Parts: sequence; structure tokens; C-alpha cells
Amino acid sequence: MQPGRRNSITDVTGFLVGNSTDNHIKSGVTVFLGEKPFVAAVHVMGGAPGTRETDLLAPDRLVKKVDCLVLSGGSAFGLDAASGIGDSLSQKGCGFPVGDVRVPIIPSAILFDLLNGGQKNWTENPYGNLGQEALSNAGKDFQIGSFGAGTGATTNNLKGGLGTASIKLESGYTVGALMAVNSLGTTTQYDEKSFWAAFWEFGDEFGGLGTTNVIKPDWTPTFPGDTSENFGNTTIGIVATDAKLDQAQLTRIAVAAHDGIARAIVPSHTIYDGDLIFAASSGIKEVADPDNVVFELSDAAARTVSRAIARGVYHASPAENDTLPTWNDKFQG
Repeated sequence: MQPGRRNSITDVTGFLVGNSTDNHIKSGVTVFLGEKPFVAAVHVMGGAPGTRETDLLAPDRLVKKVDCLVLSGGSAFGLDAASGIGDSLSQKGCGFPVGDVRVPIIPSAILFDLLNGGQKNWTENPYGNLGQEALSNAGKDFQIGSFGAGTGATTNNLKGGLGTASIKLESGYTVGALMAVNSLGTTTQYDEKSFWAAFWEFGDEFGGLGTTNVIKPDWTPTFPGDTSENFGNTTIGIVATDAKLDQAQLTRIAVAAHDGIARAIVPSHTIYDGDLIFAASSGIKEVADPDNVVFELSDAAARTVSRAIARGVYHASPAENDTLPTWNDKFQG
């Protein structure tokens, strides 16, 4: 096993990613786009999710494929990103056919970044335009850290960010993850520089620091406060594969991928987080033994999610009026 050439979710054939970033409001949008409509599923573990069109991803629903998936900042305001994307896709003739009309299918999830030092006093919701910009930027290469949906993300003690990672399996399948990290929990061990995800790191993709040599069974992360203004969090993301899977099989992979959040963020899936993972298949490679493939890909998805989370925090960059330091500022000076 080894990472793909880009160490990115776009190592999975058939998928593109686009970011839009607004440093004035400290927020942004990330679009995960299929080169053609693709099968997707979702699983939610957090207590405070914000979503659009996720119910239709259940295996018993009518619509079996989507046009793209969206990760956005902005809390509920950010759900408008899908409206802007829908306008653009509709003009291109994309979407689910209903008579002579096509309706773009754009499941979306948001994270809370309204209290991160950015200017949020807009008179018109900016996320529709940000969504369209992200769509126009879609390609194989994109920036991570403080870009797209990770622009203004924060964690318990550090600035968060957008991360990605991939793995090529000996069976020939590829798995990729794309994570926007905005967690109530910590991503580093005991508030030190080593990441919880270090057990699954390849090389020095997030510093090569390994793990701390000290085990602290009585350690607990510092709760960031007891007022409602501190409870704006959520880690959202996508795992993707080129294996040809249906919605039920992808749902199992999305469930397993949440283990990757739990391994990389402590605590995770809290009542204050809206933790959510989409799973997607480009359907490029046929599957002869579905149960064994789902077993293998589920484990790979969890590992890849953990790595993507650490990379998002590791690559975060500072900006004016930040409320928290970046990993580099705090631990590397």
C-alpha cells in the first residue's frame, strides 16, 4: 500500500475538486465533482449536523446518482452554495431528468465558522457565488489547509483546515479522503505537536513526528467554555473509491470511515459537532467479491480519513484576526 501520486482524493479516477476562498469573511466552499453522475451515500455521527439533500442518499430512495457533493463553511448560510452550483449545472444541462427538465442533485454539508474573526456582516449571502466559483475551479489539483471549506475552520486548540489523502491498495483499488476539520476536539496528542493520526502516517506527510512516548490515561482535553458561542464545530468530509459499489455498500464504508475521525480527533462525534462523511464511487473498476472489497475499503477509508484530518491542520496558514494559532506557529515557531 502507498499513497497515490497526488496523495489526494483526486487520485481516484473520475473525480475533481474545486475550492473558493474568501479571506475577508474567513470562509469558503469546496466542491467534489464527478466527471459524470456518480453513486454516493452518507452517514452522520455528530449531534449538530447541517445538511441538504442527504436523505435521498439512502439505498431505498429514487435517485441513485448525484452530480456533485459540497462542503461549505458558513453554518446554515453555507447551504446556499449548492443553489449557486445548481444554477451553473442547470445551465450546462446537468441533473436528474424529469420530463424536459433536469434537476441537479447536490447533497451538501456545512461547518460552523461564524465566530472565527472574519467579517460576517454581509448584506447578501455570499455562498451562492462562492459555490459557483468553486465549481469553476474544479480540477485534479487543489490547495489544502486554509482554503475552501477549511478557510476559517478551527479545532479545540489550533486552526483547522482542509485536508486530503489517498491510498492505492494491493488489490488495485484506490481510496481517497477529503476532510474539512473544524472540531471541538484536539487533533494533536495531549496538546503537544504529535498528531493523534500519527499511527497511520506515510513518510512525513504531516511532519513525520511519530507519537509521544508518554501515555496519559487521566488526560482530558480542555472544554472550550460554557457559553453557546463556543459550540460551533463540525468535521465533514468525503471518502471516494474507484470500486463499483452501490449505495448500501457505500453506506457501510461511510460508517467505517467515521473511525478515522475518532482516531484523529479527541473527543469526536460530540453533541456540539455535526460530524458527517459522504462516500462516493466513480464505478471505474468492477467488483467480483463485494463483501470482501467493502471490508478492505472500509479499513482503508478510516485510515485515509485520519491522515487527511492531520494534513488539513498541518497545512493551515495564519491570517489576520485569527482566534487560534496554526500548528506551525504553535509548534514550529
